Amino acid sequence: MRVLVTGAASGIGRATCLRVARDARAGGEPARIAAADVGPSPALDGLVEQLRALGAEPLPLHGDLGTLDVPGRLVEAAVARFGGLDGVVSNAGLNRPGALVDYAVEDWDRVFAVNTRATWLLARAAHPALRDARGAIVAVASMSGSHVHANLGAYGPSKAALIMLVRVLAQELGRDGVRVNAVSPGMVRTGMTARVYADARVAAERDALVPLGRVATPEDVADVVAFLLGPGARYVTGHDLVVDGGVSGNLLGRLPGLSQITRG
Repeated sequence: MRVLVTGAASGIGRATCLRVARDARAGGEPARIAAADVGPSPALDGLVEQLRALGAEPLPLHGDLGTLDVPGRLVEAAVARFGGLDGVVSNAGLNRPGALVDYAVEDWDRVFAVNTRATWLLARAAHPALRDARGAIVAVASMSGSHVHANLGAYGPSKAALIMLVRVLAQELGRDGVRVNAVSPGMVRTGMTARVYADARVAAERDALVPLGRVATPEDVADVVAFLLGPGARYVTGHDLVVDGGVSGNLLGRLPGLSQITRG
């Protein structure tokens, strides 16, 4: 498996790299993983060491996915090193919360550039290699792309656009044997949300909202990403797979006063 993963230094991206490496080792064919993040960091260095320990060949890459040239440059570097690509995981993302009536145009454009446009540019650049390999693209979206959340600024709209982008790409690239899917996580314990879960009361309240009884770990999502990359999902394309423990379907169950409703 030759794969490029963006946002690889932490959270879902890191867990995805490790899952791909373990799967490849179990299959007797070491993974070749281009692990891309915005810049050098101890976290990315640590991931590279872990991947090597798992028998994988890591290629650390750096660049801002919100710029026009970086997505293509990352793909070019991965293809040159590995001789092709079997998969691209577009995971890098950001959030700049705020009410839309006060929102800065610069923030809107920045969020869309990273959360939506980067996936298109990665897909465009990787298309020849993925066509040759009959490979797959997986984009990490969010339940906020399908369910309204106020005061998150451009985040929800950018993820909604990403889900539609995935569907369009799946239609256009399907004839070339390239599958394109999205994964929409619900609440996940990552470095981005660590401050929230540091409050034990808030963490417990969030766990209680989830029908499965807990907030997700990055590994919960990475396992699904690995499935969509692999042969088990060979006939799945244009799909947004929600990985949220059931929380986004639990609105009615959270309405006050349900216990007071009687039959009759």
